Amino acid sequence: MTRVKRGVQKRSRRKKILKQTKGFKWQRKSNFRLAKDALKHARVYAYRDRKAKKRDFRQLWQIKINAICRENGVSYSKFMNSLKKNKVEIDRKILSQLAEIHPEIFNRIISETMKISSSLNESK
Repeated sequence: MTRVKRGVQKRSRRKKILKQTKGFKWQRKSNFRLAKDALKHARVYAYRDRKAKKRDFRQLWQIKINAICRENGVSYSKFMNSLKKNKVEIDRKILSQLAEIHPEIFNRIISETMKISSSLNESK
């Protein structure tokens, strides 16, 4: 069997990893052993934080909605409950944008949904 040399593949694999770690600090950008480990951790953090980003934004939207609801004398949970009962299908992202950019529209949504839900509760 003939001897196979792996110099070209090895060099290209190393160059690829070192190219991906460009911009890292210290030896993690130029030392292959450290770069390989840093890249592995970077990929783990990237995967994890793509999930965490969704959680963080949903939490931020809820905080914004709650703040403007409290100004109008309604708790967040009662407001969201009235939206569900009235079959208003506006997601939290849009509601938080309305609360931040167009508070007058958001206040009208609050008053309408709470008015409808209070009239439903009185009729029962």
